[in-house]
Amino acid sequence: MATFLRTMLKSKLHRARVTGAHLDYPGSIGIDAALLERADILPDEQVHVYDVTNGHRFVTYAIEEPRGSRKVVINGAAAHLAHPGDIIIVASFAQVPDRSARKLKPKIVLLDSRNQPQG
Repeated sequence: MATFLRTMLKSKLHRARVTGAHLDYPGSIGIDAALLERADILPDEQVHVYDVTNGHRFVTYAIEEPRGSRKVVINGAAAHLAHPGDIIIVASFAQVPDRSARKLKPKIVLLDSRNQPQG
């Protein structure tokens, strides 16, 4: 039997609200350090961003915003794709062996309109 890896959802910040957008920055999405920790997303980890408000999707990497700030800031060229007030989903993925993939439970963090975790 062949051994292979499956790319699986590892974690997700669901319905985060964009608090800022800065074109003059070399890229990334800044996220409150406490939210990154809660979702098990590391600084510099690749993330996929899905803008629920306008349908744009892009891939970038996470950087830390101050802990407790509830900031979610789109930087660089992606600032053309998501704007303050937009609702987004931030997803991270992991490649895991088939056997582990079948048992993996992603960490889902639901957020309210102020980027406060629910539950």
